[in-house]
Amino acid sequence: MKGIAAVSRVKVSADGRGVVSHAGMGLLRELADQTGLSAQVTAVLTDTYKGPWVHAPGAVFADLAAAVADGADCIDGIGQLCGDREHLFGPKASTTTMWRLVDHRIDAAHLPKVRAARASARAAAWAAGAAPPAGRPLYIDIDATLVIDDSDNKAQAAPTWKKSFGHHPLLAFLDRPEIAGGEALAGLLRKGNAGSNTAADHITVLEQALASLPAGWRPDAGTDGGPVVVVRCDSAGATHRFAQACRDHGVGFSFGFPVDARVWDAVDTLNLADGWYPAIDSGGEIRDGAWVAEATPLVTLSTWPAGTRLILRKERPHPGAQLRFTDIDGMRVTAFITDTAPGAVPGQLAGLELRHRQHARVEDRIREAKAAGLANLPCHDFQSNAAWLEIVLAAADLVAWAQLIGFTDAPQLARCEINALRYRVLHVAARITRGARRLRLRIDATWRWAGAIATAWQRIRAAFP
Repeated sequence: MKGIAAVSRVKVSADGRGVVSHAGMGLLRELADQTGLSAQVTAVLTDTYKGPWVHAPGAVFADLAAAVADGADCIDGIGQLCGDREHLFGPKASTTTMWRLVDHRIDAAHLPKVRAARASARAAAWAAGAAPPAGRPLYIDIDATLVIDDSDNKAQAAPTWKKSFGHHPLLAFLDRPEIAGGEALAGLLRKGNAGSNTAADHITVLEQALASLPAGWRPDAGTDGGPVVVVRCDSAGATHRFAQACRDHGVGFSFGFPVDARVWDAVDTLNLADGWYPAIDSGGEIRDGAWVAEATPLVTLSTWPAGTRLILRKERPHPGAQLRFTDIDGMRVTAFITDTAPGAVPGQLAGLELRHRQHARVEDRIREAKAAGLANLPCHDFQSNAAWLEIVLAAADLVAWAQLIGFTDAPQLARCEINALRYRVLHVAARITRGARRLRLRIDATWRWAGAIATAWQRIRAAFP
């Protein structure tokens, strides 16, 4: 028999002093103050108080957003997460005060003002270094998702198109490929049975998203040479009314298009004429087994805004993919429409197709949002859940700004998703010491990313004079 070495046992005691976990959450909380998010929310919610407050509403809102980013998925959990670390973050509001902020103060009249406060914070963050590269188009990705209601008693929850029960919010994210997630520009909470292709909802979210951009980055329909903004959607957004709204707001569009009999007739014509060109991948290399073609002259598009083009893509399905009835000759065909003029995008047709295909990144943005508060709408009242959605979007923004400003020299942290960021940054352990009339947070020196976290903290502080 082989001998089994005895495992050395560590003596455990509950007498530690000055030790704190989840210390990295303080970086997000401080960023909320630096960008002015806390002060702006306080200003717009002042009239909801009849007298002086103990905890400013903006501070409570920022605590909620930071805790949601850190993994809390309900208000009770946020109260515990914040309250257990008062020795680092200072006195925090009670769970009841947090509930009151969501249930009563951010009502239908004040929710637009909170959105404006988030827009003001975004302008400050971009001015501090989080802005996209100058001269490049901005891509706004709009998509809907389902949020399941397991309790079956939340207001306006309804059966969904997937035979589940819950809500069907519509979200808009600004694509930021330099980090793992995008910036959350807007979100509209809707009933579970809300239509996927409701033009009015898409227009509302588009207007909210544009209002969330800093003033110098918003397009102007009557001005040439201004900022270029393109909205990308799947076929649910391909409605004539939404396309015209994009044109009225000076925004370009790239929408998925249904593959119907007209498209298949165009495919046959292109096959006979050998009118297909190789597709490319994100690195600009030719993509094996995929081709693109323009079908604008072959399909009537007179009901769409002037300049609308129809682009087709055919490819061999990935190994193991289930073939569809419409897949002919082993090829899968997809289509999209855009009003981008020829030559405006490098790579011509292949570049346009690559740009539209990158809309799929919005699925990752939604997945990360569900990992940070969106998977659970904790309130019974519909308006309260709409306020919660705004907190989730604010949390996504704080994470994005922290990565864009603080971790520019640490790509392993700038490009990691929220779960990895929590483990590496937000949940880091540290020790609090006091000396020379100063409070110091000493991050564990053995932690692999300790230096990058400390550097990020200093970068963020230096970015806001």
